[in-house]
Amino acid sequence: MFKKIDGKKIASELRTAIKKQTDARIARGLSKPGLAVILVGENPASEVYVRNKCNACEEVGFYSLSKTFPYGVTEDELLTLIEDLNNNSAINGILVQLPLPEHINEEKIIEAIDPLKDVDGFHPYNIGRLALRMPVLRSCTPKGIMTLLKSTGVALEGKEAVVIGASNIVGRPVSLELLMARCTVTTCHSRTVNLEEHVKRADIIIAAVGIPSFVKGEWVKPGAIVIDVGINRLETGKLSGDVDYDAASKNASWITPVPGGVGPMTIASLLENTLQAAELQSG
Repeated sequence: MFKKIDGKKIASELRTAIKKQTDARIARGLSKPGLAVILVGENPASEVYVRNKCNACEEVGFYSLSKTFPYGVTEDELLTLIEDLNNNSAINGILVQLPLPEHINEEKIIEAIDPLKDVDGFHPYNIGRLALRMPVLRSCTPKGIMTLLKSTGVALEGKEAVVIGASNIVGRPVSLELLMARCTVTTCHSRTVNLEEHVKRADIIIAAVGIPSFVKGEWVKPGAIVIDVGINRLETGKLSGDVDYDAASKNASWITPVPGGVGPMTIASLLENTLQAAELQSG
């Protein structure tokens, strides 16, 4: 029998712990952690996501600032705002909602953020620290994934982990996280040959490709842990992950649902990073 990894429950417990730490910080005479979120354009999904982040900040006692720009905002305007936020002591974390319009260089915007305020964990400084096993601020979704894996109580050391997807946001940093946990890691991508064979030998499967039901149930080794990062809206309006959940759950020992698995952990990890950033900046 498989066990569902309840991301909603784990994220709720994490937010409760963050609220207690925030209250203790304020009791020491320090300021509330502050998060600035920058949104460009009018993407409804991004707007909902930003609103959820601001609501989560309020729940745990953070100060939040939301800046919204029209699609035609210039790169220089964004860089000027980021410089102001870097110098604003009330703001401990800066997050730029991705993707950005094509006329704006995402890498340039990310690198303009002070690495100690990079609560998304995308800055080359923070990715480099993770690669060297000296992490400071870790990418939110991969960090959340590691929290979910820890919740199973299964020892990760020595396990065979297969990551499907090599994006800078999830695939690459979660591979580094798994390496740091002493797993043997294979990162698969669009040019991988015999993908099914790679997946079949995995003790841990991380699916992050953005294709509904891409990972078939028969690919999952009996007893494997399955983490489904994908969230895809079907023509019916229903949400689907990258894993065929019903079929995979017949083999998996632990599996995340979609929705309610990885998604809630991303925002909880963002809050955790913002609190960590505030503590670092307070010395």
